[in-house]
Amino acid sequence: MIEFETVSKTYPGHPAAVADFSLVVPSHSTVVLVGSSGSGKSTLLRTVNRMVEPTSGRVLIDGEDVRERDPVALRRSIGYVLQHGGLLPHRSVIDNIATVPVLNGVPKRQARTAATELLERVGLDPKVGRRYPGQLSGGQQQRVGVARALAADPNILLMDEPFGAVDPIMRRELQEELLRLQSELHKTIVFVTHDIDEAFLLGDEVVVLREGGVIAQRGTPAEILGAPADDFVRDFVGADRAERELHTTEVDGRTIAVDAAGRPVGVLAS
Repeated sequence: MIEFETVSKTYPGHPAAVADFSLVVPSHSTVVLVGSSGSGKSTLLRTVNRMVEPTSGRVLIDGEDVRERDPVALRRSIGYVLQHGGLLPHRSVIDNIATVPVLNGVPKRQARTAATELLERVGLDPKVGRRYPGQLSGGQQQRVGVARALAADPNILLMDEPFGAVDPIMRRELQEELLRLQSELHKTIVFVTHDIDEAFLLGDEVVVLREGGVIAQRGTPAEILGAPADDFVRDFVGADRAERELHTTEVDGRTIAVDAAGRPVGVLAS
């Protein structure tokens, strides 16, 4: 479990990036922080692994203040996935994935074997392991980034807009891959995005942020979409958009869901 207790972060000469933010992230769940630029979502994410130190307040993991942990050891115990992968360009894919286990004392051969298995787990051919990051597509690099984050078998995964730099088709594939992995691994995930549709797809709980890390609304995707807290949330989630307003029609004996503009969006299961 991750707890944010009245966390604030202020940079000299600037308004507060985050002010008095409190939230509990339950173990084995995916909580998505969603908001526009300036909402403090990435700042909050990075307070968990001490890449950002709060000006005030505390972040706790299973009741322990992260400031009491050695920052290097803390970061090695937490999986971290960036938007552009953050892979080391001069190291092979397999050695990128094996980096943290080797630093933690796992024999190199054993770490490489486990890394090969992780490549398959994230949907890549093990042969990719011999390549270098620059030889991979953007989607492949992101899959490798997820594999690297999982390599030390962390309880916590921090994901900072990890799919924001790939095309829409690959983005959907990566989202589905993450859902599959989470159904198998049951990690505690904090996921940051500016895309409300991605937040609704991935999050057990979604936290909509205003500027400065102020929580506008939190809840399940259904709760937020069904009952937006105010006009800000309603506009942000697009509750009144035509594609959100669905009704059904019958076509050749099948029930089709269509949006307010008449575009089909899915088939209802019988």
